[in-house]
Amino acid sequence: MTQLKLSPYTQQRRIADRFAAFHAENPAVYDELVALARRAADRGHKRMGIDMLFNVIRWNRMLATTDDGTGFKLNDHYRSHYSRLIMAQEPDLDGMFETRKLSAP
Repeated sequence: MTQLKLSPYTQQRRIADRFAAFHAENPAVYDELVALARRAADRGHKRMGIDMLFNVIRWNRMLATTDDGTGFKLNDHYRSHYSRLIMAQEPDLDGMFETRKLSAP
């Protein structure tokens, strides 16, 4: 019997693990999200949704990232992970995004 070899993206892994792999392979996504959030903050915006920034990146880059095998190039499941990471690593953006308890690890 031949065993099907799956890529790391198609194996059953936690969303957090898939996010970590995607983030490592696509660091420019984080940089773009931070730049967009700072632009909004500089214009006086105190809070915003990460989904709006995701859509700006999708539009501007025309989905030019490494595909994660799910059919999404910027997977919506990663939004909450990016918002938390940005607020943890960028003190000037702490509190910019509303977060809720993660339902899936």
